[in-house]
Amino acid sequence: MKIRDIRTTPLLCHFKNDYHWADGVTLSSPIVLIEIETEDGVIGIAESGVGPTIEPMLAILRDAIPHFIGKSVYDTNKLIWDYFMTGFKARGMGSQYRMFSRTMSGIELAAWDAIGRATGQPVCNVLGGAVRDEVGYFGFVQGDTPNELRSHAEELVKEGYPVLYVKVGRGNDLDLAIVKAVREAAPHVRLRLDANEAWDTLQAITMMKRLKPFDIEIMEQPIPGTTGPDGFRRLQGAGMPMAADQSVYLPEEVFALCSSHAVQSIVLGLHETCGALRWRQAAGIAAAANVRINIHGIFETGITTCMANQVGATVSNLDDANQIMWQLLAEDLIQSPSLKPSRGFLPVSRKPGYGFELNWDAVNRAHEKYRQRQAWVPAL
Repeated sequence: MKIRDIRTTPLLCHFKNDYHWADGVTLSSPIVLIEIETEDGVIGIAESGVGPTIEPMLAILRDAIPHFIGKSVYDTNKLIWDYFMTGFKARGMGSQYRMFSRTMSGIELAAWDAIGRATGQPVCNVLGGAVRDEVGYFGFVQGDTPNELRSHAEELVKEGYPVLYVKVGRGNDLDLAIVKAVREAAPHVRLRLDANEAWDTLQAITMMKRLKPFDIEIMEQPIPGTTGPDGFRRLQGAGMPMAADQSVYLPEEVFALCSSHAVQSIVLGLHETCGALRWRQAAGIAAAANVRINIHGIFETGITTCMANQVGATVSNLDDANQIMWQLLAEDLIQSPSLKPSRGFLPVSRKPGYGFELNWDAVNRAHEKYRQRQAWVPAL
């Protein structure tokens, strides 16, 4: 089954409301839609997660695509890393694994969709089979002020989410007010926080001690990812379970974090690992250390939700409260199936490929928005 064509379409998908977090205010998800068409007429669809601008990644994709044409779709992973060695690393970009992975992930993931559709099997079966029938997701609390976040937390509790997730790192007093408001609205649910690298070591220790009375299940990436395993070891005295996010992209980084005994969870997405195979490799490393892996969301659409649901269903140490971001969009690209969790869980589709159908009118509108607007504004 040879590849006839690979098409890329840049999209900008606006959020319903401004997205407030430690890095400022984000307005949209910039992504690249990837379509792999085989000589048999099968089309596999995925997306590459990008940011803050699409153009550099489009340039890399345009350079890479000729290396895939006429080759077997089953050889996609080999072709990706052949291109990395001869077309990317060889040009002096060898340290840019993260940019490469997020750029090329859509090609790897679209190939699995094409294989699944061609064989009539869901991607989870193509990868060896699901070990669960549903995947769990947390309620992602949104808003700017503590009152706004409190109100949304109340809604998510009513919808039955057993875990809520809140962004902090926006200022010490504001963070405390936010967490207090959410905990008052949701006194009996598990609560997780994410500081998105906002704190240095002393501030992280101080803030985690101040936040501990609110019964925080896990603190995600409180310090810069560049500090690596040593940064998390310095926080162990704070007495709060921790998750690594921006510290890990490569399977080798998962190994280093797990070997440090400093984190209880690895937060990692399919785009960051360059697709399904290396994500599952990372999950296997974490499983050997008895550490959970949590599906990470980036600025994405329901396409990534469908992909992550299929791939995540195949690993034994998947967390029960993962991240999705499609619900933040004013208009998602998925026509079917419904991606709204029921009491925090989504069933694993048994339809061929990733099991979704696109709303092509929505795709066209998102492409037009890409042509017109920017995706973010800086923090004040």
